[in-house]
Amino acid sequence: MKNHPCTPIIIAEAGVNHNGSSEMTRRLVDAAAEAGADYVKFQTFKAESLVTSLGPAAEYQKTNCNALSQLDMLRSLELGFDDFKMLKEYCDKKGIGFLSTPFDAESIDFLSSMGLDYMKIPSGEISNLPYLKNVADTGLPVIMSTGMSRLGDIESALSVFYGKGYTDRDIILLHCNTEYPTPFQDVNLRAMTVLRDTFGLPTGYSDHTKGTEVAIAATALGACVIEKHFTLSRSLPGPDHVASLQPDELAEMVAAIRNVAVAIGSGVKRVTESERKNMAVARKSIVAAREIEAGETFSEENLTVKRPGDGLSPMLWDDILGRKALRKFLPDEQIEI
Repeated sequence: MKNHPCTPIIIAEAGVNHNGSSEMTRRLVDAAAEAGADYVKFQTFKAESLVTSLGPAAEYQKTNCNALSQLDMLRSLELGFDDFKMLKEYCDKKGIGFLSTPFDAESIDFLSSMGLDYMKIPSGEISNLPYLKNVADTGLPVIMSTGMSRLGDIESALSVFYGKGYTDRDIILLHCNTEYPTPFQDVNLRAMTVLRDTFGLPTGYSDHTKGTEVAIAATALGACVIEKHFTLSRSLPGPDHVASLQPDELAEMVAAIRNVAVAIGSGVKRVTESERKNMAVARKSIVAAREIEAGETFSEENLTVKRPGDGLSPMLWDDILGRKALRKFLPDEQIEI
């Protein structure tokens, strides 16, 4: 983990929202960098290696891009390896990290040669043993999405990496739901903490809901990574645009996550420097309720409590009652003993 434990890594998921356009990929990088994300992530695949000619499109793919088959849809969204080399160079120029999710062995080998910080495993590959072995052979740290999975599925996938010498420092789990967009009732955000407690691994959240509130809530629950789809415009044709943030919304989400991460703090209950100056103003002191003569006994009739709080604390009230006044006190004057 490169960031402070309380500061999530923010991955702006461009995915295939470039619609097969190299020019649009650069605009997506620009938007992610301007929003302040840590990484912008794409998807690397060879369509013919990913799906059969008979593979049907998902319901959301049929709805969002009129796809009759996955193969036809994926062909229109495929970028070449040279495009990704260009994207990596462009990300370096823009000061944002580059990531891409591989979906086949050739793409795994290609991305592993690019010096990436992480290899991202999508939810659909968590049950693909040959794929997992190929990723593990790269030795790169992994971020694994866990949509459509039970705990046993995740345990089986993790065993592949542990068998290749990976340690807990090399793996991040992401809670995820793969419906685009995810209904709020299916988010089950508490499962993120269950993953963390069950496997003892850094855990984050890959968000496919509309809006930003769930990603922000995941930050408050201690997510170490937040991944969120974004697009240049939700009106564009394509499978994932409708469940994506637009650039201004992405920037707002990043700012909110940064603020929430700072606000979570250390958990130590203390007086902060920002509020210390308010203590005298907001708290109270023991003062004379009326004129008190020297030698007079302090009582509930001649004492009261008022602001400011730079005198005797009202928590000393019981100790003060019954004592003798050492001098004369005027009304509202702070008591001294």
